[in-house]
Amino acid sequence: MLYCYNGNHTPPGREEEDTMKTNLTATQIAPHIYAVGAVDWNVRNFHGYLTGRGSTYNAFLVMDEKITLIDTVKAPFADDLLARIASVVDPGKIDYVISNHSEPDHSGALPRIIDAVKPEKLFASVAGAKTLKAYYDIDATVVKTGDTLPLGAGKLAFVDTKMLHWPDSMVSYYDLDKALFSQDAFGMHLAGSRLWADEYDGSVLEQEARKYFANILNVQAPKVVQLIDSLPGLNLDIELVLPDHGPLWRGDWRWIVDLYRECAVQKPRKRALVAYSTMWNSTRILADALADGIRSRGVEVVVTDLNVSDRSAVMTEVANSGIIAFGAPTMNNQMYPAMADVLNYVKGLRPKNKIGFAFGSFGWSGEGAKQIAAELEAMGAEQPVAPIQAKYMPAAAELDAIRAAGVTLADALLAKLAAE
Repeated sequence: MLYCYNGNHTPPGREEEDTMKTNLTATQIAPHIYAVGAVDWNVRNFHGYLTGRGSTYNAFLVMDEKITLIDTVKAPFADDLLARIASVVDPGKIDYVISNHSEPDHSGALPRIIDAVKPEKLFASVAGAKTLKAYYDIDATVVKTGDTLPLGAGKLAFVDTKMLHWPDSMVSYYDLDKALFSQDAFGMHLAGSRLWADEYDGSVLEQEARKYFANILNVQAPKVVQLIDSLPGLNLDIELVLPDHGPLWRGDWRWIVDLYRECAVQKPRKRALVAYSTMWNSTRILADALADGIRSRGVEVVVTDLNVSDRSAVMTEVANSGIIAFGAPTMNNQMYPAMADVLNYVKGLRPKNKIGFAFGSFGWSGEGAKQIAAELEAMGAEQPVAPIQAKYMPAAAELDAIRAAGVTLADALLAKLAAE
């Protein structure tokens, strides 16, 4: 049976195909496992997180006596998934489908797959079964931590990973090929024609992994630590880590696990972020003076104007920095709207162990920096220096003061690092 994509009926979000049919093939990645997911080269916004390198929606076909599909793909890519499955086996011969995570980028194609495959059973966590019922009116058999599912020569084991990063999240382990299907854990948004992480430049992997963690998983950082620390106790002989986004991990899989743990622990780093909004350049001038003071103490600084940096890029720098300084003018008795948007986003992701600083400019009232300071306090950031603001344009004394503030912030960070 051949499942083809007809360009006359383009799924939402997909460009018209030049050819009438798409005949995609699966890639064997282990003796019993095939990669059958989809590459989304063109996605650039993932619920507010800009994905400059696209993404993948990975799915896996386990060819045991009971043929099993692990996860599906975003709805517009259902035909891609079916075509890749069909290159290995008639989709109608699939016995089981596993839903490790019910977010629509992984479950959107599920109704179409269920209709085409008609599996014996669909398996999900307790919360996953409820979510799939709510989304698609599909019934799933519940599995919990410690449950196993015999497939023939091998079996699947399940581990509930609630709130990594949804209540329904779980991971599955296939013992025959020593593969951990880790859903959103240990992944990143990175489209590519190469499947394995060791085929990519390491600096790209680190950049995208840190950005993914900062914007998706940082809010659940303590649970990430718990999961990683619990892996030895699960007695899983892992050789492959197969996430639902980005490249797959084989002999070097501990690299991504160690990086995730580093991100989750949130130890301060010898870096500073100075992020600002500006109307007439007053706040920009303050930002530059602040950065100069920080830099003078040997701390690396990133300075960014929110007019050119999106909130996910800012959050990535927040996660990577020990100092986070935010500056904005006051407009209509409020901090500048672009800053309010970014701080609301950052606060929701719960960064820890930060040294914060608020600054800005004003013409009439001057509430902006005070409101920024309140947001930093709500994040639990230390603020060793009181907010500094300039009226209209910064005077020499104000520039000296904010440069000195940068020195104080840097010294506070260096002392904190030395004490660890």
